[in-house]
Amino acid sequence: MSNRILIVDDEPSVVEAVKLILKDSQYEVIVAYDGQEAINQVRAQNPALLVLDLMLPKIDGYTVHKMLQSDRRYANIPVIILTACGDLGRMKKGMETGAIAYVVKPFDHKILLGIIKAVLELKQYDERIKKEIPPIG
Repeated sequence: MSNRILIVDDEPSVVEAVKLILKDSQYEVIVAYDGQEAINQVRAQNPALLVLDLMLPKIDGYTVHKMLQSDRRYANIPVIILTACGDLGRMKKGMETGAIAYVVKPFDHKILLGIIKAVLELKQYDERIKKEIPPIG
């Protein structure tokens, strides 16, 4: 399984902070600074996971996630929302798109890394089970 993670955020300082955390933990990191670039990177790089901001130029994070969910090639890529939007309405909307987790900025680096590790371990387990157990019917 790939350990490639796409960070999507229009704030370079956030991208650099998350990138440093992930590279220190031996993850391959790719970045996008707007929604359209995120879609292009997913198509070109097929990451194992996205860390996605909601407020992005060109295409917002909600729309990016919906676009990926609607394409079966990318629908199984887990998404962790990392955003400054901490109100309950936006959190609910973010989770309703199918996000695995919703983390509010400023964030604790250890918590974000723990969520990422757990999500990737679950994804790896799920992929292994799908290979071992043939579909019924």
